[in-house]
Amino acid sequence: MAILEILEFPDPRLRTTATPVAEVNDEIRQLVADMFETMYAAPGIGLAATQINVHKRVVVIDVSEAQDQPLVFINPQIEVLDAELLHEYDEGCLSVPGFYETVSRPERIRVTALDADGQEFSLEPDGLLAVCIQHELDHLNGKLFVDYISTMKRQRIRKKLEKQHRQQA
Repeated sequence: MAILEILEFPDPRLRTTATPVAEVNDEIRQLVADMFETMYAAPGIGLAATQINVHKRVVVIDVSEAQDQPLVFINPQIEVLDAELLHEYDEGCLSVPGFYETVSRPERIRVTALDADGQEFSLEPDGLLAVCIQHELDHLNGKLFVDYISTMKRQRIRKKLEKQHRQQA
């Protein structure tokens, strides 16, 4: 397993729309293993392949405190079960390190995806897991949580991260 580089906002590669996985094979399973290793090391609770510059529809999530409930979503699709029922969470992101903003998302969803063995499954998560799934699927569509906040806040975050990147270079 390998720890991979996580792209950081405003890297334009984060805006790439991921393509579906044609076949769940050993290459995809290795990608999943590397993504878990990267996510746990960061540390984070979710990681989309887009964030490591692999533009395939693959997401890994583990919202458990003990980091012992790994979930894999390959080619995930979301259905909002109640568009009126919204919940606000302070979201952060491994690609936007050090920043947290309140985002409003549907509380009830159904997600259908393939697991690491290529088997289809469906979940109807709520709470943090529902938010995390929606956040990571946004990445697969080239969207970041900062897209939900005001332009002024987004520009402030962009400037701070660009300054950090210049100082690190």
